[in-house]
Amino acid sequence: MMGAKGAGATAIAKASRTKIRIRGHDLCDDLIGKVDFTTFFFLHLTGEMPNEKQVFFLNAMLVALAEHGLTPSAQAARMTLQAGPDAMQGAVAAGILGCGSVILGSAESCGRFLSQGVARVRAGESNDEVARAMVQGLRDQKKFLPGFGHPLHRPVDPRAVKLLALADEKGASGDHVAFLKAVAGVADGIYGREMVMNVNGPLPAILLDLDFPEAALKGISILCRTAGLIGHCVEELERPIGFRLAHLGDAGTVYDGPNPPEDL
Repeated sequence: MMGAKGAGATAIAKASRTKIRIRGHDLCDDLIGKVDFTTFFFLHLTGEMPNEKQVFFLNAMLVALAEHGLTPSAQAARMTLQAGPDAMQGAVAAGILGCGSVILGSAESCGRFLSQGVARVRAGESNDEVARAMVQGLRDQKKFLPGFGHPLHRPVDPRAVKLLALADEKGASGDHVAFLKAVAGVADGIYGREMVMNVNGPLPAILLDLDFPEAALKGISILCRTAGLIGHCVEELERPIGFRLAHLGDAGTVYDGPNPPEDL
């Protein structure tokens, strides 16, 4: 709150001249060389050490979303790096800024949607009736169905299929996965077209079933795509295509404003 008095507080970390303590653990004695980054991430985020399933599926999600070719975020990073090749941080940041509600960041909105549905189911309604009512509500408002739709993958997103199969195989499928499947069962009929479940459907469903914080779902997309963008930036320095991408964008666009150039 603006103007609040008194000392603030954090339960994440504190450093002294000789020690660094993170979530109650000594960084050097307890964590470095003893836990992997995924375990550390979960601990840093929640204050608790993850169990085996949480580590397995968090790793699976990070791998599933890290790379998807020359996406808008990758192109933004590459073109930004060409403009400032001495500042990779700016290029990576440019790519991350594209983690919005349509591309890459939809796990957050899907997670909220699933949580609302599961709350109603746990209050006594059935998966099918809640799924039908909520999907119909979005359709009536002419809104996107979060976790569904993909410009390339059809009839299925192979990443979504793989993650759901792993969840069933490892016994990680719970109420959120069940509700997601119910949504998938009614989506085509309500929208009147094929609704491909994309990777941002299973991602929040499985993680929420494993008690991952809903508020951190978008962070998964940001974290894993950061790794992918660093790879694109390194390749851009070695085999640049950023200016070519910019040229292709210009060449593929028609000017339809007033007073076009005479040599257009």
